[in-house]
Amino acid sequence: MEVKELICINCPMGCPLTVTIDGDSLSVTGNTCPRGADYARKEILSPTRIVTSSVRVNGGTIARVSVKTRSDIPKGKIFDVMKEIRAAQLEAPVEMGDVVIADCAGTGVDVIATKSVGRA
Repeated sequence: MEVKELICINCPMGCPLTVTIDGDSLSVTGNTCPRGADYARKEILSPTRIVTSSVRVNGGTIARVSVKTRSDIPKGKIFDVMKEIRAAQLEAPVEMGDVVIADCAGTGVDVIATKSVGRA
């Protein structure tokens, strides 16, 4: 039997969660709503993250544009996603929501611009 302690990040309450793993059985306590239990199960069985960073912009009013993954990606793919983001360059103009990298690192998730950058 293994016990892990987590803090739920689904809402501002930040419930302290206790996850007990016993073979194929997983139980969650400490959550005040069902979202806490769902979060704990997902975090233990298949952790994911949204990646945020920035990409170079050539000919823009600013040198870099902020970007993020459109949705969460498997935690184990973060370094692969960051490698592609670091290699990317854009030409101005860039509009918020533009796809910067489609299917980044084979995750099926696009990297999108989170800001608009005009042409210099």
